[in-house]
Amino acid sequence: MTITKTDRKMRPWQAIYHQLGIQPLAFDDRPMAAHIARHAAERGDRPALQYFDRLIDFSTYDRLASQLANALTALGVSRGDVVGLHMPNIPQYPIALAAISRLGAIGTGLSPLLSPPELADQIADSGARTVIALGDLLPAYAALGPALGDSLDTIVATGAAEMLGLPPGPLAAVEGVPVQRWQDVMDGQAETCAQAEVGPDDVFMIQYTGGTTGKPKGAELTVRNLMHNVAQYTAADPIEIGREVTTSAFPFFHVAGLSQCLFGAEAGGCLAVVPDPRNTAQICALMTAMPPTRIAAVPALYDMLLADPAFAACDFSGLKTAVTGAAPITTATSDALDATIGAGKLVDVFGMTETSPCYLFHPRQARRPGAVGIPVPGADVRIVDVETGTQTLPAGEPGEIICAGPQVMKGYLGLPEETARALRRIDGERWMFSGDVGYMDEDGYVFLCDRAKDMLVVGGYKVFSVEVEDKLAALDTIAASAIVGAPDTARPGNDVVHLFVQPVDPDADPEVMKQDILAFCRANMAPYKVPRDIHLIAAIPLTPVGKIDKKLLRARLTGQS
Repeated sequence: MTITKTDRKMRPWQAIYHQLGIQPLAFDDRPMAAHIARHAAERGDRPALQYFDRLIDFSTYDRLASQLANALTALGVSRGDVVGLHMPNIPQYPIALAAISRLGAIGTGLSPLLSPPELADQIADSGARTVIALGDLLPAYAALGPALGDSLDTIVATGAAEMLGLPPGPLAAVEGVPVQRWQDVMDGQAETCAQAEVGPDDVFMIQYTGGTTGKPKGAELTVRNLMHNVAQYTAADPIEIGREVTTSAFPFFHVAGLSQCLFGAEAGGCLAVVPDPRNTAQICALMTAMPPTRIAAVPALYDMLLADPAFAACDFSGLKTAVTGAAPITTATSDALDATIGAGKLVDVFGMTETSPCYLFHPRQARRPGAVGIPVPGADVRIVDVETGTQTLPAGEPGEIICAGPQVMKGYLGLPEETARALRRIDGERWMFSGDVGYMDEDGYVFLCDRAKDMLVVGGYKVFSVEVEDKLAALDTIAASAIVGAPDTARPGNDVVHLFVQPVDPDADPEVMKQDILAFCRANMAPYKVPRDIHLIAAIPLTPVGKIDKKLLRARLTGQS
């Protein structure tokens, strides 16, 4: 690979590719289900899904996907129709993804944590007429009343029992919408189903954003977006087809968990299905039964695993990669992981729902302290001024991170103005404006400063919450912390720095702890970064994927929760 002067200036990370031997990515336009069919034909007896003590091989995976595709067809689902997936991590979720892919239909992940009104809003917004739901979640539909029937035709109810050979439990009735059991719709269906003609620019999933900046928006992710993003990552971190074993606790309804399902399908590897991401004993049991070649988890889960003696007892001799994402990982956690799983295995990834999700990765062979990584192959990244988004900033200067490439979404469903704000054309390419603030060094490594909305202004100075939180991690009395801002009524245009702290010792004297924290901050930070108010709470709230829920903390400041 020849590195040109233009590459050095505009894409300095190309030199890192050259150093590490990263080659241009190869990609084909096959949808998820076509990959599963290929593996069923070539390695049908290889395990594809690990669920408790059950292994589902690729032949079975392909057969179940075909049966479900035929069942959905019988229920009236056809190419381009939207199917809601309202389940935690159970095997039925990836099987449903494959069935939807086979039909050329569109899926949308529905979080099990949605309230009934939120659930109704997302179903209506996505246009889903059929939903596959965990039976235990039916009361949420029942609470919506008969009006639900105006937007929904059928609910297929399923549960863990059906994949473990156990009798299913009773189902709640939903007024106005027929409810059918998974097994009933599957019985008698043909075990083969032809792959529908699917184009790379066809929408495969409508994934909803977390709503941290307002009402959740449906990001339309195409076959090219999602399947290409798997290829982008694997070009940076090569795989062995048919040999990978992945243990991931990311929820499937979230784009990070979705990407793990697609990785398993494309790589022909085995994906451990983890129903409870906080049950470290269960996760360690899965890894003991099938030693992983790859682990994927948020930093908070790695901390929980490191605190469980069973984690250190697992066999990590075949582990190649431990992926972390969704939140910054502290030096203490990465050092502890190196000591437990082996040095040089940790890989940071960074992205967002709208980028399918990964557009930055931190190569394990060339880590740089504090960085979140360099662009994945095929992605382009720039730092632009926050105010106008039109000026590319020099190395070292913070601004908004924007990216282009095949991983960037088609747009927001039904929201042309929001789409136009997020996706803008520069030099003939579509660029996603991420809302993240960071800077790029001279070698192309990106350093995250904050979300634009989390960047505070105090006395004209910028305060990056991530920076303050990272420094506070050095205090052994703090289990977790979060910085959020509130408008400073005395100084319009400025923020008041609020610090939420989860103490290691819940019985610690609050006043003594606050004074110790203030003393540490004053000794280690510029005065404008020192929190004005410190709030001790039992636990820092997390989103389902393990990020700090700053939206909830802001609501607490304004008395809304």
